[in-house]
Amino acid sequence: MEEKQTEISTIGEFGLIDRITSGITHVNESTVNGVGDDAAEVRYPDTDVLVTTDLLVENVHFDLTYVPLKHLGYKSAVVNFSDIYAMNGTPRQITVGLAISSRFTVEHIEQLYSGIRLACEIYGVDLVGGDTTASRSGLVISITCIGDAPKDKVVRRSGAKPTDLICVSGDLGAAYMGLQLLEREKRVSKGEKDFIPKFEGKEYLIERQLKPEARRDIIRELSDKGILPTSMMDISDGLSSELLHICKSSGVGCRVYEDRIPIDYQTAVMAEEINMNLVTAAMNGGEDYELLFTVPISDYETVSRLEGIKVIGHITEPGLGCALVTRDGNEMELKAQGFNHMSAD
Repeated sequence: MEEKQTEISTIGEFGLIDRITSGITHVNESTVNGVGDDAAEVRYPDTDVLVTTDLLVENVHFDLTYVPLKHLGYKSAVVNFSDIYAMNGTPRQITVGLAISSRFTVEHIEQLYSGIRLACEIYGVDLVGGDTTASRSGLVISITCIGDAPKDKVVRRSGAKPTDLICVSGDLGAAYMGLQLLEREKRVSKGEKDFIPKFEGKEYLIERQLKPEARRDIIRELSDKGILPTSMMDISDGLSSELLHICKSSGVGCRVYEDRIPIDYQTAVMAEEINMNLVTAAMNGGEDYELLFTVPISDYETVSRLEGIKVIGHITEPGLGCALVTRDGNEMELKAQGFNHMSAD
């Protein structure tokens, strides 16, 4: 039996807010006061405050044909946590803004919030406020995350120096291949009833696209080993794009080696199926939310032994530019070819 759906208009904005925020508890001492006042109150006496905002728009950043609302909520929160970790900080609080069209019911928004609240529970983040409004063009999600880091431990994009090692966590390209798989099955299913998508053997790709994780474990591992990166970013728009950001901000060049880029087996299989260059997918796919960072060459012995981290290249003098060194030793100029949110296409 289909669960009864409640039109949002029947309970109103404040009734909806009460439904989706009831039972929220706080776990961070810096959260003084959360939902229920005109503004949340947080307090950071001895650390640097980090703030990031991410905006997700239906049919631009996500397609509800194949993205479950709970997964969407989880991902919406986690991608913000990832930005805080990429500054070597700890996420503490989030606020959530929603623009909701009339086709969504109370139960739909509860599903979305169940994903957001699950992410907050897993990562130890407090949901402290937000806003809701009507939308004429679908669902829009805006999340702001507040975090902190000791003043001498904040890592920016601008600190990379020549001879620094370039490192990445995890593997690259899987989220993009997951998106290609979901889009392929969407096209195949068009007009068919009781369609069953073919995801066997590619579950990892689907998970990487629909339910990414922020690499809190890598931040803790580096801290435990006494390694403070000289620069860092998370990989949201593709490795090439993020490397160019670091090099521009730091005023340096780089060399990245094709044969050192970590790629999962399922990613390689999917790339072959759709006749896509595997390195292109890994370098430009985006949405991996892995960490890209640089460390002094003196940390090589330590960082090369850490599980889940791979050294893929090194920083150079700026005059040498930014290049990918292919398996046969040729150099190809790095270009940002990841997703462009403002593209006309």
